[in-house]
Amino acid sequence: MKTAFNPQVPFDSLPDLPPTTDLNSPELLKATIEARSILGELKGALRSLDNPALLLNTIILRESQASSEIENIVTTQDDLFRAYSHANSNNLASPQSKEILRYKEAMWAGLKVMQEAGGLSTNVLVNIVQVLRAAEIGVRKTIGTKLANPVTKEIIYTPPEGHALILDKLSNLEKYIHEESDVDPIIKAGLMHYQFEAIHPFTDGNGRTGRIAIVLYLVQQNLLQHPVLFVSAAFLQTRSEYYKLLNAVTAQNAWKAWLLYFVRAVAQTAKSTLSMVSAIDSLRQTINTEVEINLGKHYASEIASLLHQYPYIKISTLIDRGIAKRETASKYLNQLVEAGVLTDVKSGRDRYFINHRLVAILATG
Repeated sequence: MKTAFNPQVPFDSLPDLPPTTDLNSPELLKATIEARSILGELKGALRSLDNPALLLNTIILRESQASSEIENIVTTQDDLFRAYSHANSNNLASPQSKEILRYKEAMWAGLKVMQEAGGLSTNVLVNIVQVLRAAEIGVRKTIGTKLANPVTKEIIYTPPEGHALILDKLSNLEKYIHEESDVDPIIKAGLMHYQFEAIHPFTDGNGRTGRIAIVLYLVQQNLLQHPVLFVSAAFLQTRSEYYKLLNAVTAQNAWKAWLLYFVRAVAQTAKSTLSMVSAIDSLRQTINTEVEINLGKHYASEIASLLHQYPYIKISTLIDRGIAKRETASKYLNQLVEAGVLTDVKSGRDRYFINHRLVAILATG
């Protein structure tokens, strides 16, 4: 007889994957087919772009903000874009913005390590969390970790304890990730995400690491060409349901409800990401034309590229890229403000030139 789940007791009996449940219900399969179709459209849209790299960082930046907000790491979009415009000047960013920018770096670092390693693994997950936390942390060794409701402070889950046990659970997860299976990769991603969150292998950063792993796994399975999926937006919009359904898997083995939610979230975010990509690429073409009309062809393409990569730029951005010296850089950006291509705002001693139409697209994405 199965022992009733007790949130106060370490869940050392967390079952290995795959679960003993029906993964082929008609409702779940229908949702999965729809999600695969939209992911295919998104992949095709990115493949058709002249230079997808120009769009990737800005979209990943929004994913970074949403994923971090789920963990109550909140900053305004304005502060985040200002911090991003400073590139390597981390001392100018707020602690919250620094954390969110590290999410973007962790996504790229995780992708690089995953591709070198031949797929997701414990080492890849450790690499991701180390970039997120900017610390040489590893798999949890301490005991006493408990997860509480942020409002009521009630303990809702106690993850497995013991370094050896956690490593064993991660080993099973890694084995499941790589083994051949007739389970659709999107459903498999939902199984993996629950399992990783239930193992809770790190002292901090588990939620964000787990959400990065979703996107990287879909890249690994060739359902995405690039790590671009605004999946955290769906989880953020339904945060209480997200946690409720994860907990229901643990307490009641309620896999179907969780997997339906997860697959539909992937479909929803693939659709919204596709719309965002389309809008950004259309704007890119418009701005390219506008910059060339106002500045001529000499540096137009380089300046236009910067405007697509950075929602906010400064005069120093053009200087650092070797596009122009200060007086000329100032002249170029002021001309674009006068033409309505950019808006500008002063913040202390800094003056930012804003690609306001790109900011509007990212704000509603």
